[in-house]
Amino acid sequence: MALSLLVVSISFYLKEYISPDSDLYATLSLVSVAGVVVMVIAFSLGLGAMPWIIMSEILPINIKGLAGSFATLANWFFSWFVTLTTNLLLDWSSGGTFTIYTAVCVFTAGFVAIWVPETKGKTLEEIQQFFR
Repeated sequence: MALSLLVVSISFYLKEYISPDSDLYATLSLVSVAGVVVMVIAFSLGLGAMPWIIMSEILPINIKGLAGSFATLANWFFSWFVTLTTNLLLDWSSGGTFTIYTAVCVFTAGFVAIWVPETKGKTLEEIQQFFR
C-alpha cells in the first residue's frame, strides 16, 4: 500500500511541472490511477481485514461483544474521517495528500510489526499473556 501511494504522490508532484498537453502528463495520470487501484487491492488483501481478524483472535470471550463493538466503532469512525478529509486535503495538495497517506501506511506497518502479536499456533491464554 505504501509503495503504491508513494507512486501516486510522486506522479502528482511531477504533474505540477509538466505541461497538460504533453504525453508524459497523460502517462502520469494513468500511473496515478494504477497506483490507486493497486492500493485498493493491497488494502483489501491485507490491512482491510486486519481489524476483524485481530478482534476474533485476541479478544477473550467475556469481553468480545463489548470490545468488538468498540473496535468496529473506531474502525468505521476513522473510515468516515478519512472520507471527510480527503476532498479538503486534495484541494490543498494532491501530492501532499498521498504523501500523508503514505506516511500513515508506513507508520501502520511499523505499529503492526512491533505491537501486534503472532497468533499462529498459540492458544488464547498465550496470546493474552503477551499483553500482560
